[in-house]
Amino acid sequence: MKASAKTAPVLPTLLIFPEMFLLAVALMAQSPEKTAATPTPEYTFEVLHVYPHDPHAFTQGLAYRDGFLYESTGLNGRSSLRKVRLESGEVIQRIDLGMDYFGEGMTLLNHTVVQLTWLSHTGFVYDLTGFHLLRQFAYSGEGWGLTTHGRELLLSDGTADIRVLDPVTFQEKRHFSVHDGSDPVAKLNELEFVEGQIYANVWQTDRIARISPKSGRVVGWIDLTGILSPMYRREQNAVLNGIAYDPQQKRLFVTGKLWPSVFQIRVVPKSTQPRWSSRKANP
Repeated sequence: MKASAKTAPVLPTLLIFPEMFLLAVALMAQSPEKTAATPTPEYTFEVLHVYPHDPHAFTQGLAYRDGFLYESTGLNGRSSLRKVRLESGEVIQRIDLGMDYFGEGMTLLNHTVVQLTWLSHTGFVYDLTGFHLLRQFAYSGEGWGLTTHGRELLLSDGTADIRVLDPVTFQEKRHFSVHDGSDPVAKLNELEFVEGQIYANVWQTDRIARISPKSGRVVGWIDLTGILSPMYRREQNAVLNGIAYDPQQKRLFVTGKLWPSVFQIRVVPKSTQPRWSSRKANP
């Protein structure tokens, strides 16, 4: 009689390696929402006040200080730098650029105004009080938006990149790319530094990107759809463009090219419907 050999039972792999079993259970337990990337927060607006704005101003740059808006306007033959009384919209000081220059972004740096031009690779520095030209400087590529946090200048050129310039030499120190998740965000236009973030108009949209200056990541989107009645957008280029911030009173102002109004807004979560406050003035 042939003796039968006793064979050891074959155990499932997951019993031999219990840690593999636990990992598989954990992965199966995760919902699609938990594994998906967290969406970028969305915001809308509440209008607090409305101020008059020159409807012929092709707004390219905007800043606020001490009750006045400082504005750079574009188009060849119509480009200017202006000081505007916020409450009335009155232009109390103005200097026009030469016919060859298309004015673009601007910012206030200490006691000066720094203004870009679009295709001329030329920037201008004026004294704040009299708009006397102090110097010119050169940069490569296009000039779109400009802002500062006091130590450096931040320049947009229509791409997804923001260039960091030395505020004395105006030489580029470095640059970083703006992205929403893994997607680059191009057409960055007018810029404003607001409470540690860069706010950037995205050209030809009603959206403002809130950008981390450390990583270039978009940390939020502000949707301003409906802030201006469509009846005022008679020209194709009359788009949202212009952000100014009052750090003392925490006031945020927005306008657009050829818009008749400047809006003071409060940014609120997207779950809140856009609304107009009863405190609005100068409709």
